[in-house]
Amino acid sequence: MIMSSNNVESNIRPDADRELVDIADYVCDYEVTSEKALDGARNNLMDSLACLLMALEFPEAAKHLGPLVPGTVVPNGARVPGTQFQLDPVKAASDIGTLVRWLDFNDTWLAAEWGHPSDNWGAVLALGDYLSRKAISDGEQPMNMEMLMRHMVKAHEIQGVLALENSYNRVGLDHVVLVKVASAAVAAVMLNLDKEQVIDALSHAWVDGQSLRTYRHTPNTGSRKSWAAGDASARAVRLAMMVAKGEMGMPSVLTAPTWGFYDVLFDGEQFRFQRPYGSYVMEHILYKISFPAEFHAQTAVECALTLHPQVVDLLDQIERVELTTQEPAIRIISKQGPLHNPADRDHCLQYMVAIGLIFGELTAEHYEDDVAENPQIDRLRELMVVREDPRYSKEYYDPDKRSIANAVQIFFKDGGSTHKVEVAYPMGHPRRRSEGIPVLEKKFYDALHRRFPHPQARKIYDLCLDADRLKITSVDEFMDLFVV
Repeated sequence: MIMSSNNVESNIRPDADRELVDIADYVCDYEVTSEKALDGARNNLMDSLACLLMALEFPEAAKHLGPLVPGTVVPNGARVPGTQFQLDPVKAASDIGTLVRWLDFNDTWLAAEWGHPSDNWGAVLALGDYLSRKAISDGEQPMNMEMLMRHMVKAHEIQGVLALENSYNRVGLDHVVLVKVASAAVAAVMLNLDKEQVIDALSHAWVDGQSLRTYRHTPNTGSRKSWAAGDASARAVRLAMMVAKGEMGMPSVLTAPTWGFYDVLFDGEQFRFQRPYGSYVMEHILYKISFPAEFHAQTAVECALTLHPQVVDLLDQIERVELTTQEPAIRIISKQGPLHNPADRDHCLQYMVAIGLIFGELTAEHYEDDVAENPQIDRLRELMVVREDPRYSKEYYDPDKRSIANAVQIFFKDGGSTHKVEVAYPMGHPRRRSEGIPVLEKKFYDALHRRFPHPQARKIYDLCLDADRLKITSVDEFMDLFVV
């Protein structure tokens, strides 16, 4: 007897999800005309390379670099700046992305979801270098740096717009999913894939197993958070290259009932969008240019540095330290109890403020074990009271303000106190751009001179400050400047 059922699933292949089509239309058809965004991409490149070069000084970062199989030779391989490595573009994307992110010193985007759009430089630089070298070997014109910066504007935009109204962390997913999606879209275009293939690459990025935020939060905070973005950018390049070889996609990867991203990983909710894709994100990106600290704490550290001269000789007289902050900072980086490693410390609001109060500065070295053994740090942490100011939280989410406010006030055992120091916008905020860019350029200049002889460092620095000359420089020529 033949049985029938009304629950048989239809096998009619649907149209691609609108969200995928919109991204594909953007990366394939949108022309970046904003000079503000293009100049922002140049600044972003300098800032990201500065982070990369400084990270090379840390053995825990350097151990991730190089070919998976030692001695591997890759024709037309992509260079990893600051090293002698020339790798396949997938591993090079991993290495570059890991180094840019390692010190928690690269750019930031704060919205319903936060993240670091410059993480996408891993995919864009590695693939751009490889494709440029391959073009030369085939007798064709290589990609130039202007093309690369236009791609990076789009990578920033995709990651940032997807983050504006959609919180991935609230369902336990890490923001590097957005690095994978943005890099996959841009990588597909760099590989000259058509719009349908871009959609296919995007579908693979969304259907991939996504990283949990476990490694960013107590009690499991660890070094994976420093290489997760490099891993995501490498995976994006790999997926785009698979599609270039004919791998099929999944058109309803987001909306498929039961099995799609929305039902499986997003509590059945669909993405919401505040604005169309353009060049908004690169124009409004946030920079960490004063010190390496999780961005929700940047202004708190500024407050601590302001208070340092008043309290450095009175640390033993402190009775209470009041930290006033926004809700996301409390949720992400407010920690009590032992901190187990540098990755744990650079995501602890109280630790960063304590360092600022004690030393009057905050560098990557302050997260290392030898500094963390100072008993004054944990003693101050124990005296800290963290509270939310609802106004700070409201203005954090306000698209016209996007403040990241913090305030610090010190109370002493004799009943006295400092004044309450409040900073709403950190140095790297768009509202302080004219003040911040010279600091960004110095950050780049100093990082170059820590890695290269002066003539080599100066040559790179002068090129990057000359926007017109940088635009016409081929990607392979640019990357060759960074060989040690």
